Amino acid sequence: MKSGLWIAVGVVLVLVGAIWTSQGLGYLAGSSMTGVKMWAVIGPVVAIAGLAALGWGVRGARAR
Repeated sequence: MKSGLWIAVGVVLVLVGAIWTSQGLGYLAGSSMTGVKMWAVIGPVVAIAGLAALGWGVRGARAR
């Protein structure tokens, strides 16, 4: 069950990171984050953390 939670958290973080990056770069309009370069930096960091959580969950699921 724990590995499933890690996988879900990882997927959410990757998606949020991708959205934040897109908004920071100005590809997604419609929010106060659009065009703010700070989000273009924070987004990839969050996405990488999501990939790490995803990897942790997949590795835990394979160990069972």
